[in-house]
Amino acid sequence: MKFCITGGGTGGHLVIAEALVQAAAEEGHEAIFIGSTSGQDRKYFESHSTFSHVYFLETTGVVNKKGFAKLKALWLVMRAFFDSRKILKKHNIQATYSVGGFSAAPASFASLSRLIPLFIHEQNAVEGRLNSLLKPFCKRFISAYDVNSPIKGYPVKEEFFQNQRVRDTIKTVIFLGGSQGAKAINDLALSSAKELQSRGIKIIHQAGERDYERVKNAYKDLGIEVEFYAFTKEMPLLMSKADLAVSRSGASTLWELCANGLPALFVPFPYAASDHQYYNAKFIVDNSMGWCEREEQHLKEKLLALLDEDLQSKSRALLEHSSRSVAKKMILDAYEAVND
Repeated sequence: MKFCITGGGTGGHLVIAEALVQAAAEEGHEAIFIGSTSGQDRKYFESHSTFSHVYFLETTGVVNKKGFAKLKALWLVMRAFFDSRKILKKHNIQATYSVGGFSAAPASFASLSRLIPLFIHEQNAVEGRLNSLLKPFCKRFISAYDVNSPIKGYPVKEEFFQNQRVRDTIKTVIFLGGSQGAKAINDLALSSAKELQSRGIKIIHQAGERDYERVKNAYKDLGIEVEFYAFTKEMPLLMSKADLAVSRSGASTLWELCANGLPALFVPFPYAASDHQYYNAKFIVDNSMGWCEREEQHLKEKLLALLDEDLQSKSRALLEHSSRSVAKKMILDAYEAVND
């Protein structure tokens, strides 16, 4: 069967696209990718991808544009829509999977116009505007947060499951500042470091490249040894060594922590679209799987209070909620839906 996988713009969307194409290939299917020249699409898939063909069309986001810029963005989407129709016809595509983001618009609408079944994965607890618009017309709408989703869970790489375990005591805390560096989380790590050290708790800290030197020098001034990174590809290993995480609540990181059974104090990025990071974390809190605190609130006091919390119940709940092979289930479901 021939799939089109479309969407992207940010890494969170593209991780899902990568998981889907790998699952499709393992099941003997072919998949092409239609993304955008903007965002991170090319960085992910221009070379060394499992896709048989990749296309990057000139599009930009529409939602936050105004005036002439909005008209131009809509014009680019319309032009890419017609290009997508040609691409879908050329490859005889039988099903399209949208992973969301502005990159998904042209190929999603083109698929509907050609009567190609459309499947959607929503990565966040708050539906994106494009996904909300397309939801009534799609064959399946998959979301880890939706009780009505026919497939539960979130596509996570197998290595995050491999060293999963139940945490009961806190011996190591990992601070995840993200690739760019979340200053609020980095500052929290620095302000808490002395207290953590006094309790014999080790620190792993991924501070982000932008904030690396400042945080590195601050630790040196404090005289505290930490396992410190600007950026690392060894995140599955680092998570497996930790007993508590402090992290943003982007969907991919949130569900990777879930797969590993690693409880977290989430500090949502306050400027995320529709405040979706807060609602991602709220889902975890509402299901008694972790904690959430806004940036402007008393982060240090909250973190130190967690050192005496019941960790085991949260960790067990995460493992019970995690699900392996979600991408494979999505591909099998799409194949069955199209061939039913």
